[in-house]
Amino acid sequence: MFALILLAGIAVMAIAGNYVDAVQRYAPEAQDHSTLREGPSSDHFFGTDNLGRDSWSRVLEGLLISLQVGFGVQIFVLIIGITVGGVAALGGKLLDNIMMRITDIAYAFPDLLTIILVRSALQNRDLPLVGGRTQDIFLMIFAIGFVAWVTIARLIRGQMLSLKERDFVIAARAIGAPPWQIVFRHMLPNTLGPVIVAIVFGIPLAIFAEATLGFIGIGLPPPTASLGVLTSDGYRFIQSHVWLLVFPTGTLALLMLCFTFLGDGLRDALDPRGR
Repeated sequence: MFALILLAGIAVMAIAGNYVDAVQRYAPEAQDHSTLREGPSSDHFFGTDNLGRDSWSRVLEGLLISLQVGFGVQIFVLIIGITVGGVAALGGKLLDNIMMRITDIAYAFPDLLTIILVRSALQNRDLPLVGGRTQDIFLMIFAIGFVAWVTIARLIRGQMLSLKERDFVIAARAIGAPPWQIVFRHMLPNTLGPVIVAIVFGIPLAIFAEATLGFIGIGLPPPTASLGVLTSDGYRFIQSHVWLLVFPTGTLALLMLCFTFLGDGLRDALDPRGR
């Protein structure tokens, strides 16, 4: 519960910090060459970077991007996972074999390498409906989700194969319930417990993947301030201006820790047998 409350506060702060001037204080890209690499103060809560940009506003921008990527990837993963896992479990032995072999092939590729290849292939593509930073974030979500759906697909397949043989599903089939009603009314709701836990645990993994890409220089393009980019920029000044590294890495660690604790709590709440 503490992690959930803290995450709610972080989300509100991230949204307000990007749309409310009183919280943001300075534009993330605004440069002031008279305040280069200043330490934390009442004017600049997290100090300034080597270009005189306010680190507080840039960390808030990176925090919002991390949340968008984390939740966006899980929405993408959930759609693909339900489709692949559901078809594999309910489509018969042939479809099950086909879907699972596709899943095995996707699982065999190294995650980070595949994300880098997909991200590089999509880097300069123009989408018809979105542009600018929104397009960059969407392509990042697609690249990470392209390799992250395997676990959810296997989980949903296993849950549905188990539920298909349960008495209440057999009873529903016996009284003539149509297949779509059996799936959406009886089977999918009973898979939500472990799926929700897996989704919550997947959010910090997606956030860390985006931060990793930003750290090695193939994440969101500048001047977008993701937490990975801020960490990479701050690492160059670790010996002289340590706050440029501490604040973005501390924010990233706190965000991932909260989601991990929330996932543990949800696992206990949704599966009493594990207590």
